[in-house]
Amino acid sequence: MKKLNYLLNGLAALAFVVLFSQCAGNTNNQSVSAPAQAGLSGMKIAYVEIDTLLAKYNFCIDLNEAMVKKSENVRLTLNQKATELEKQKQEFQTKYQNNAYLSQERAQQEYNRIAKLEQDLQALSNKLQSELMSENEKNSLQLRDSINSFLKEYNKTKGYSMIISNTGFDNLLYADSVYNITKEILEGLNARYSSPAKK
Repeated sequence: MKKLNYLLNGLAALAFVVLFSQCAGNTNNQSVSAPAQAGLSGMKIAYVEIDTLLAKYNFCIDLNEAMVKKSENVRLTLNQKATELEKQKQEFQTKYQNNAYLSQERAQQEYNRIAKLEQDLQALSNKLQSELMSENEKNSLQLRDSINSFLKEYNKTKGYSMIISNTGFDNLLYADSVYNITKEILEGLNARYSSPAKK
């Protein structure tokens, strides 16, 4: 049962890491930046801090909260079933040790039934974890599409040649804060998004 808890905790953590890394990674190609003239080329460049965007964009917050609830529900379901299975195993062991079964065949039947329950629980665990991962990937795509579609509209009036994403020190080692349009993008994204609770 402890093994199952570690597995579920690890899966939940992995799901959030994947969500955030995919959001950041996928927007790296088409992300946001601040106004700038880049040398003789005359390119207008800006950048967006992805970490801030992911932490404060209401759509991302809602997606994360929904995933946390689903992960908790999966964990609760699996823990309940694992607890019941453990109880049945202990009952079987006690009965077997006390020769409570009428025959060896009857004891074997009960053993096989419990083994089948254990296999079913493992299959359910795999299925639910797979569903969580699949939903997490779907959420990542929705988030990326939401940001990218906003940037396309936003840039029609701003005319940036390039909008760069910045995640910590991963992509952008230095840029003057005048080129940081994170706040403007975040305000625009949140103004456009209507959370389910506000509808």
